[in-house]
Amino acid sequence: MNEALIDIATFRALQEAAGRDFVTELVGTFLEEAPGMLAELRDAHAKSDAERFRRTAHSLKSNCNTFGALSLGAMARELELKGMADPASSSAAIDALDAAYVRVAAALKELAHG
Repeated sequence: MNEALIDIATFRALQEAAGRDFVTELVGTFLEEAPGMLAELRDAHAKSDAERFRRTAHSLKSNCNTFGALSLGAMARELELKGMADPASSSAAIDALDAAYVRVAAALKELAHG
């Protein structure tokens, strides 16, 4: 399951470069901050704040890619690039991102502590 959600080579390379304990800490921080970032996306969308929406999607994309959550990062990248050009579409994309995050979070916890 984790292989489909997390690119293991990217995750292991991060562990080798930064150290297993530090990566476990980083994963913990990401798991604490990501729900707030998702809420920030929703709030920016609701308030039609395109710049905040784009910045938040960009930050989420970067964090995901760092851990090898490449599909989740790609979803965030799509939001970053398209912005709020189509409000209905971006709302559905946020919902999909949120659902995918739940699966990625579980996989990251397993990898970081396993």
